[in-house]
Amino acid sequence: MTRVVAQGTFDLLHPGHVHYLRDAAEMGSELHVIIARSANVTHKTPPVVPDEQRHEMVAALKPVDEAHLGHPEDIFVPIERIDPDVIALGYDQHHDEKRLGEALADRGIDCEIRRASPLDRDDADRLLSTGRIIDRILSERDV
Repeated sequence: MTRVVAQGTFDLLHPGHVHYLRDAAEMGSELHVIIARSANVTHKTPPVVPDEQRHEMVAALKPVDEAHLGHPEDIFVPIERIDPDVIALGYDQHHDEKRLGEALADRGIDCEIRRASPLDRDDADRLLSTGRIIDRILSERDV
């Protein structure tokens, strides 16, 4: 069995999220997804959707075998518990593979780090990011 971990904020689910999770699921036989807690999201605007609701939505997706809320203080705790063979990063996620690999090695976690493939963006009207969804809502609601 090859255990894969994917992780992210997953605020306002969109086709980019689904593509990432399908791609991650194809990297192994069991997909675990870690949903970042709002308090830990520091690299972008905090999520609109509450932690538990984002967890529930991700857990309901077909490619996902298990969904986990991230640890409130240490992002590596769920990774240690899951003990993955592969960590699947989104093609545009902000993580640096080299630094992540070093942090995992420091904790005795031996796994491969892979990037998911990009989703074809030919259709300019597709809402492939949370930011684009929010922008569209604001523009269509004249806010």
